[in-house]
Amino acid sequence: MLLQIGKILIVIGLVIFLVGGGLYLAGRINFPLGRLPGDIRIERGNLTCLIPLATSILISVILTVVLNLVIRVLRRGSEPFMMLTTDYDYDLPPEFIAQHPLEPRDASRLLVLDRRSGQVEHARFWDIGRYLAPGDLLVLNETRVIPARLFARKLPGGGKAEILLLHRQDETTWEALVGGKGLREGRRLLLLSRMGEPLSLQAEVLATLDGPRRLVRFDEPVEAYLEEAGNTPLPPYIHARLDDPERYQTVYARQAGSAAAPTAGLHFTNALMDALKAQGIGFVRVTLHVGLDTFAPVTEADPAQHKIHTEWCEVTPETAARIREAQQSGGRVIAVGTTSVRTLETAAAGGEVKPITGPTSLYILPGYRFQAIQAMVTNFHLPRSTLIMLVSAFAGRENILAAYELAKKEGYRFYSFGDAMLIR
Repeated sequence: MLLQIGKILIVIGLVIFLVGGGLYLAGRINFPLGRLPGDIRIERGNLTCLIPLATSILISVILTVVLNLVIRVLRRGSEPFMMLTTDYDYDLPPEFIAQHPLEPRDASRLLVLDRRSGQVEHARFWDIGRYLAPGDLLVLNETRVIPARLFARKLPGGGKAEILLLHRQDETTWEALVGGKGLREGRRLLLLSRMGEPLSLQAEVLATLDGPRRLVRFDEPVEAYLEEAGNTPLPPYIHARLDDPERYQTVYARQAGSAAAPTAGLHFTNALMDALKAQGIGFVRVTLHVGLDTFAPVTEADPAQHKIHTEWCEVTPETAARIREAQQSGGRVIAVGTTSVRTLETAAAGGEVKPITGPTSLYILPGYRFQAIQAMVTNFHLPRSTLIMLVSAFAGRENILAAYELAKKEGYRFYSFGDAMLIR
């Protein structure tokens, strides 16, 4: 924020300097400001009225041109002078959005981007070992997607309702997206099985948050009912049915708690991981439970005004020690997914990765100085999203947008079930 304010003040100072210099020169050469053709001058006795129409128009045009030139110069490069959400927009026809995962997982394509030169190579994900070296350390987010989409019946009355679990507050209380009419404080809900049969578990709406968000308290822990009642919450842009819910889980998923998958990790297979280990590549695990806000577009004109929701994350002492060892020995720390990036950068807030357990609301925008990572594996992200801004902060906006345009020309698949990028 201070950086943005500083840049704005620089622009204001430049404009004042240029305008002041222009007025000074106009005075030295006796330029007829206020007396141009089109300026209106009315004299009645001792009263003179001046309406400088032409002069005002001229000054307005000059100021507009000067300001646009200054901003255009300052916006050159990968980091815009005045960050706008529209700077992170791009057109993506629906046919580029992958509706099904590839088989096998590592058959997806891999776009390798050199963030310093902007050069691009094309490969398959199973070739990723070609771009890694012994001593490199891949950081995996081992969160597991829970079947967080629940169907319910309103009590009394029996009207339909839907509950999408987001964040657990305590043993029985959840922040959730709740769909249905009249779901205000005090409304009771009866949970239904996937077959539509009533179960013994009820819930109560405790509080209205923003939009469809509600605080919901179940009569007992809902986790025991998820196998019978829960449905996998797929991203809103995936319309095809997912026959195997495990394809929306990484092969290393362990810690249940996410409403969405850390999709960069979906490309790994156990065989590929074994091959990379044999190559001398290390693996460590962190946890960040992903919320559905990962799919929310930034709607503010200034992305810095966007509010990112808090998510729970963990870096164990063992993982933190492994990361520090890799850095000290010259190996690269390579985050698999933006969730791993945010977790590591949260843990490295003091300049060194340390163990953490708790909430993070780290929002990474261009201008951010990365402390923990030297490369990342990621997917292709939604326009105007916090995720495309994060990868732009790491690789440069122009590099990212150019790579995305090239990916479209080359027929890459986008979003959760799409292809991958290695940014190094």
